[in-house]
Amino acid sequence: MAQSLPRIRSLLITRPAGLAEGLAEGLRAIGVAPVILPLIEIAPPPEPAQLAALLPRLPECQWAIFVSPSAVRMGLAAVHEHLGVFPESVRLAAVGEGSARPLREALGRPVLISAEGADSEGLLACPELQALAGQSVMLFRGAGGRTLIADTLAARGAAVMHAVCYERRPLRPDTAPLLADWPDAISVTSTEILDQLVRVMGVEAGAEGLLQTTPLFVPHPRIAAAARAHGLRDVRLTGPGDAGLIAALSALFSSGN
Repeated sequence: MAQSLPRIRSLLITRPAGLAEGLAEGLRAIGVAPVILPLIEIAPPPEPAQLAALLPRLPECQWAIFVSPSAVRMGLAAVHEHLGVFPESVRLAAVGEGSARPLREALGRPVLISAEGADSEGLLACPELQALAGQSVMLFRGAGGRTLIADTLAARGAAVMHAVCYERRPLRPDTAPLLADWPDAISVTSTEILDQLVRVMGVEAGAEGLLQTTPLFVPHPRIAAAARAHGLRDVRLTGPGDAGLIAALSALFSSGN
């Protein structure tokens, strides 16, 4: 059981550079100081020629699915570079509101998301994606990662095209300032970032013990399970996205625990 906490006054944000500003602003609004330390970076795709060769087939597709905000940013940039405009005939879907919002803003069109959950499982439960025989789907994603969406859509009859538009690279930042002023809590948004956090802190004297006992806020049960497997003792599950974390912190302050 999670222990009672004093008021959290600082929180470590571990997401990639460029993706922390919105959360940092929300934290400041509730009196929490953000500490930004990216542990992975979003880099161009490992096989740009393959992506360039695939994108002309986008107009053939019935669906384009974006798995993350980075997939939206990097995928739309690639489409703009190679096609000029995004085909109007292709329907849009995204994993979670965090991916759907920038997609709507960029294209001004409806985006299918799940009302049940902000993850791959939630999107796959949408009625619109159940019967896909004879349809083509272009999946905008990073290199590696889960294959659940692609495997499930293929099993439902879709021809899935993998538009690998970025890759995640681990970073090993200077942690001396962090160790000198350790945050009250940590936020992690993927198992990959979690693994890198454990790797980075595991080589620092005394950091492993700090990491094990510091409250860790995560948006998905899968990440929570991985954190506990790493030996982290105070793992707190939030709702999805920045709003879910802010709400969890606000509720914590209100309840006093």
